Amino acid sequence: MKPSQTFFFYDLETSGLSGRYDRIMQFAGQRTDMDLNPIGEPINLLVKLTDDILPSPDAIMITKITPQRTVQDGISEAEFVRRFTAEITTPGTIITGFNNVRFDDEFMRHALWRNFHDPYEWSWADGRSRWDLLDVVRLVRALRPDDINWPFNTKDGKKIPTVNLVDMARANGFENERAHDALADVETLLRLAKLLKEKQPKMWDYLLKNRDKKAVAKLVNPSEPRAFVYASGRYPAEFEKTTVAWPLAPAKKPGAVIVYDLRVDPASWADKSLKELEKIANASYEERKSENFAPLPVKELGLNRCPAVAPIGTLDAAAKKRLGLDMKKVEANFDYLKENRGLVDKLVAAVGSRPDFATAPDVEGQLYDSFTPDADRARIRAVAAMNAEDLADFHPTFTDERLPELLLRYKARNFPTSLSEEERAEWEIHRAAKFQREIPKFMESLTRLAQAPNTDDFLLQELQLWAESIAPMVD
Repeated sequence: MKPSQTFFFYDLETSGLSGRYDRIMQFAGQRTDMDLNPIGEPINLLVKLTDDILPSPDAIMITKITPQRTVQDGISEAEFVRRFTAEITTPGTIITGFNNVRFDDEFMRHALWRNFHDPYEWSWADGRSRWDLLDVVRLVRALRPDDINWPFNTKDGKKIPTVNLVDMARANGFENERAHDALADVETLLRLAKLLKEKQPKMWDYLLKNRDKKAVAKLVNPSEPRAFVYASGRYPAEFEKTTVAWPLAPAKKPGAVIVYDLRVDPASWADKSLKELEKIANASYEERKSENFAPLPVKELGLNRCPAVAPIGTLDAAAKKRLGLDMKKVEANFDYLKENRGLVDKLVAAVGSRPDFATAPDVEGQLYDSFTPDADRARIRAVAAMNAEDLADFHPTFTDERLPELLLRYKARNFPTSLSEEERAEWEIHRAAKFQREIPKFMESLTRLAQAPNTDDFLLQELQLWAESIAPMVD
């Protein structure tokens, strides 16, 4: 029997933007039934920062969670991931957030990796799955906006659509004054989910049913290509972040498909050489931000990343007008691509020329370098289950060369009494080197914030004190 399904809505506040190297400082969530009725009490946890972590001062100014508060009121990261796997990722759970696929889920995956838990099974095994409501909201706005108030921002005198969680809450009468508190954001997200389900139940049910990669692959299939509606943050905000796309080919990355934005005339790219297309595909961040930069009208769609897609038939006359879609041009662009396979091949090759992520220099960033060998799985499970006394006497021989260093750091951060004198010395060397690398940027940020208007002096002082308290001793 399949386990009964529930939602678990969750949000994180973190010490910075890097899922690999920054840390979860607050985790909050609420389980509901499939009708969005709460089950049990909400969960709200602080996670202790350890003495090798300098948080981003800008992040702390937003969340207002100091490192000292996490140490005083929080639990260790090891205890947090144990609770996460035991209490939250129960069979049948649909783990749901807002921009979680690109942000929160990455932090969870790396926290599990650092703490000797499987970094992937939480989101798919035992009937579990995940869902991201950010692109869901975008697609509902694009296709079926009735009975919901939709906010706008003003840029250069123009009204630009936005689906920011705070803006959506304000426009629909459930603004929460504690924005950027994880529990408050979960409460807001649940209100937004109820609004979507109540006002647009067919869209809600359709996108919920078609969130997994098998369902998406039926619609986005290069072997049987057909146009489809697609909402993504990569598309222009003035067109509701939504377009009509066409699958060109499987991407180099497993489980992804290269898709073309049929809003864009492909003939305008036909005269460019492969080398020119590759240069555009691999443009730097600064180049992409320049006023005259035109990005390639192709992108990778990850089948397992909950993309918000729908059949072309969902576009009614009102949606076409709202999205600025000229269907005659869309069809002409579609026909051009079908008749010019050489251009398609060049576009696919250009996207494929993007380099893989460089190997991370530090073991904590090497999660995606390779899967852990089966031979190590029993040892990994043993580490995760041990207390400090057990860990002190446990000296496994790992096949995966990443794991010995990871184990040292796991013990130092969560069970320091388990360290031998030699291990403690190794940890202090690591901690001192890391501190020296990071302190210049940290202090630059403090100086900049101190000169900015309306900066919270208490938070600045707490960050200064934290840096002083974790500074390594100098012989």
